[in-house]
Amino acid sequence: MQFSIKKLLPHFLVILGFVVISLAYFNPVLKGEQIFQSDIMQYIGMSKQQKDFKEKTGEETYWTNGAFAGMPTYQLGAKYPHNYIKKLDLTLRFLPRPADYLFLYLISFYVLLLVLKVDFKLATLGALAFGFSTYLIIILGVGHNSKAHAIAYMPLVLSGVLLTFQKRYVAGFLLTTVAMGLEMVANHFQMTYYLMLLVLVLGVAYLVDAYKKKELPHFFKTVGILMAAVILAIALNATNVLATQEYVKESTRGKSELTINPDGSPKEASSGLDRDYITQFSYGFAETFNLFIPRFMGGGNGEDVGRGSATYEAFRKLGATTSQAAQEAKHAPMYWGDQPIVEAPAYIGAVVLFLFVFALFLVKGRLKWWLVGGSIMSLLLSYGKNLGFLTDLFIDYVPMYNKFRAVTSIQIILELCIPVLAIFGLTRLFNDFEKKEEKLKALKYSAIITGGLALVFLLFKSSLFDFVGGNDGYYRQNYGDAFVDALKADRQTIFTNDTIRSLILVLLSVGAIYMYLQNKLKEKWVVVAFGALILFDLIGVDRRYVNNDDFVPAIQVNKPFQPNEADIEILKDTSYYRVFDLVGGAAKPSYYHNSLNGYNAAELKRYSELFDFYIVKNNINVLSMLNTKYIIAQDNEGAIFPYVNDDANGHAWFVKELKGVSSSNEEIKTLDSLDNKNKAVYNSTINKNIQNTYNVDSLAAIKLVSYKPNYLKYQSNNVNKGFVVFSEVYYGNGWKTFVDGKETTHLRVNYTLRGMEVPAGKHTIEFKFDPDVVKTGSSIALASSILFGLLVLGGFFYEFKKKSKTSA
Repeated sequence: MQFSIKKLLPHFLVILGFVVISLAYFNPVLKGEQIFQSDIMQYIGMSKQQKDFKEKTGEETYWTNGAFAGMPTYQLGAKYPHNYIKKLDLTLRFLPRPADYLFLYLISFYVLLLVLKVDFKLATLGALAFGFSTYLIIILGVGHNSKAHAIAYMPLVLSGVLLTFQKRYVAGFLLTTVAMGLEMVANHFQMTYYLMLLVLVLGVAYLVDAYKKKELPHFFKTVGILMAAVILAIALNATNVLATQEYVKESTRGKSELTINPDGSPKEASSGLDRDYITQFSYGFAETFNLFIPRFMGGGNGEDVGRGSATYEAFRKLGATTSQAAQEAKHAPMYWGDQPIVEAPAYIGAVVLFLFVFALFLVKGRLKWWLVGGSIMSLLLSYGKNLGFLTDLFIDYVPMYNKFRAVTSIQIILELCIPVLAIFGLTRLFNDFEKKEEKLKALKYSAIITGGLALVFLLFKSSLFDFVGGNDGYYRQNYGDAFVDALKADRQTIFTNDTIRSLILVLLSVGAIYMYLQNKLKEKWVVVAFGALILFDLIGVDRRYVNNDDFVPAIQVNKPFQPNEADIEILKDTSYYRVFDLVGGAAKPSYYHNSLNGYNAAELKRYSELFDFYIVKNNINVLSMLNTKYIIAQDNEGAIFPYVNDDANGHAWFVKELKGVSSSNEEIKTLDSLDNKNKAVYNSTINKNIQNTYNVDSLAAIKLVSYKPNYLKYQSNNVNKGFVVFSEVYYGNGWKTFVDGKETTHLRVNYTLRGMEVPAGKHTIEFKFDPDVVKTGSSIALASSILFGLLVLGGFFYEFKKKSKTSA
């Protein structure tokens, strides 16, 4: 027992250290402050209706009318029954946000290096190198929490995979299952997809190695065990996986039935996202060096260049006061790369990059090749449209690759692989696998490559680069040539400063290793030296972009929006209607109203297409059929006011005529001139044997008598059989229809709305959002959780018996 405690004590102290470091970096959380994250502000707006409903009723709604005229809440933080793996995740994230994610970065990577048999001191060093990688901190600053969440569990998944390949089958299976389950809890399938690409690269390296060593049976046994672990992990998350799989087909990630664009031009056929949308954020070739020199391409779109900058002086010459010029200089457009918007560079660290290059000369075998292979694959794919032939190949032929946008995100693979290999460079330095001469040679080559690269950039920057940004034409037109020259001067200045910074860090790293090889510095002091260098390097850059200034009182985060005069006026109307906001942005309208606006990367595809064809053009005919009673606009004096649309169709209405068309193109084009108060259009190839004309007298009426996000109740009265159009978004996977308590069916009309035939007489019509996928998924999750619990107990019993036999 004493031995076990002694053995575990260092790890306990490391974990405690990670807690302290996470809280120290985000220290305002200790005062109850919260980080202001732009994306989370949007999420709060989008999810307010469902949260209010849960708080009021204690019931979870899987549908919201707060955004995009109505959509499922599956991608808005929906909570599911029997989601016990989520409870484990919440237990692990016990620190205040965002310190919880930083802690997960650190502990997960630490476990990975321990599984790779790295000494705990170097594993701690590696965890710090990974956790403080600038991209990982930046995404916390802007609120990409689900992405950070998924990234944090990536090293843990790899730990389980590697344990299994190490023939520790039981431990590997259990760790892979729980880690993959946690990975999927994060609900960022793009990051999980990229992780699977890395696992495939790892698998190829291990397959080749197994073939050479004649261990193919072990390889295939391992693959079988890992597949079983992944299946069980998916089952633990069954509700979320099944609901997402069902929803994605109907979302912007699914295949469109349209073959035309809003302007009438032919549309590229695709089963996923538009090619230009996928590659909108593509890494430039020169931006590669951002990994080594932080502001190689100027940094971000809003850099603080200070009062002594050329930009500051340029603003002063344009007539700005000292305070105005200083404020503008805090957000100077320094970025001059290929992407439309960049918050900060994806800096991995000069010290870490140097160690990575050093490791290339010392580390051998399958570990090196899957880490290097994953890094190269990641870098090449991040170039997107700048390396079109490879990107097109993946979009067209690699399954699911076209479901995800912002290809630069795939660089997370190299941001994971490079620190692993870098730490193995130090491991090789400290052990006796290579002779001192080999280590000195590796040191010389790595110093020449990294230091020489920095020196070349420093000496020949003016010849190699023009420092011209993509928006400089706009600045030249509006502010003049002198202003653009000032921007270029500041870009060159920060380029020079950061290049010198990286060069100094490389030289200090070289010096530390050289002194160790000359027996002038002990191993423990080398570790301390590199710990200090890595923290100084990475945190110094991180704090430029995410620091205490980003924290605000909690109430400002929890209630990020304030109503304007139009919102206040509209909220006096307590009836059921929709609002189209031309002023308030994407998610703010959802915070207060049933909104046509919204902010989500996976809205319903048909609604998105309707928006692009008509709503964005303020087509009053289409706005009216969506029961848009208010349009928030701004007059010429800047006053915000609510325009009242008296022509709004209301909650539901009887129509006289149904028009059948044979394609989605015809269906959406017909809406432009359709008299939608009296007529409806439907796709006759999907809905056959539909009666096309109905008698509607002046007394025919239908009204909404009860409303919840997931429930609508109407009373209808019509002496004739009729057809009713409802101003509600059609989503067939969950909305169930009842007439006088008996379940019936409804169909899609007017491209996005619901419609149904109603018998003559007085009737009660109900819509209930009761998705079968939630019931099925929850049952699978419950059964899987019980099975996994039994397997964990069995695994412990197996290991106990195994140790008992060994000790006997």
